Amino acid sequence: MNILIADDEKDMLKILQAYFKKEGYTVFLAEDGEQAIEIFYSEKIDLAILDWMMPFNSGMNVCKEIKKNGETKVLMLTAKSEDEDELLALKQGADDYVRKPFHPGVLITRAKKLLKEEHLIVIGNIKVDFKGKIAFKNEENLNLTKKEIDLLSCFVRNRGNILSREDLLVNVWGIDYDGDDRTVDTHIRRLREKIGEDLIQTHRGLGYSLIKEK
Repeated sequence: MNILIADDEKDMLKILQAYFKKEGYTVFLAEDGEQAIEIFYSEKIDLAILDWMMPFNSGMNVCKEIKKNGETKVLMLTAKSEDEDELLALKQGADDYVRKPFHPGVLITRAKKLLKEEHLIVIGNIKVDFKGKIAFKNEENLNLTKKEIDLLSCFVRNRGNILSREDLLVNVWGIDYDGDDRTVDTHIRRLREKIGEDLIQTHRGLGYSLIKEK
C-alpha cells in the first residue's frame, strides 16, 4: 500500500514516515501542495494524508484534484478546530478528518480503517492478513497453512507473553486435542522456516513467545 503524506512541517513528516513505514507501508512525502499533486500523478497512491494549510496549493485544493481523478482515499489534517471546517472538508470529498495535535497511533488506526486494513498486522518484514488467512514476507506470499496462521495469530494476541506447549495446544488445536504436544515444536519449526528464525523465541523449560516491538 502506498501512502502520500503532505505537510509543510518537516518534523511532522519524519515522524509520520517512521510510524507508517514501521507498519509496512510505502511512504511518499511532500512539503507543499504542488509536490503532493506531482506525486499523486506519478505514483499509485492508495491514501493521501494532507495538511489543510500548505504553501503553493492548499490541502483542500489537492483533495479536490485527487478526488476528481481517481479512487484514492483522502484524510485531512488540520489545526483548525471549528466543526464547520470539518464539514467543509467532508463536502470537498475528504474521507476523514483529524485535528492537530494527534497521537500517530490514532492516525494510523484511522488510515487503516479507510484502507480496510484493520485486520493487518506487521511483524518486522512480515505482514499478516488474519481476515484473509494469508501472510507475506517482503510482499511475497509465504503460503502458510491454516494451522500456521492460527499459531501466528495466537502469538500476536499474546505478544510479549511466554506460551507453554499446553497453552498453544488449547488455543490452536483445541481443548479436546489428544495428540503429542511435540506437534507444537514441529509446527513452530516449520513456521520459523517461513517467517524467520528470530521472530519466535524459545524459553527453555517454559515455552515460546513472539518478540516484542522495539
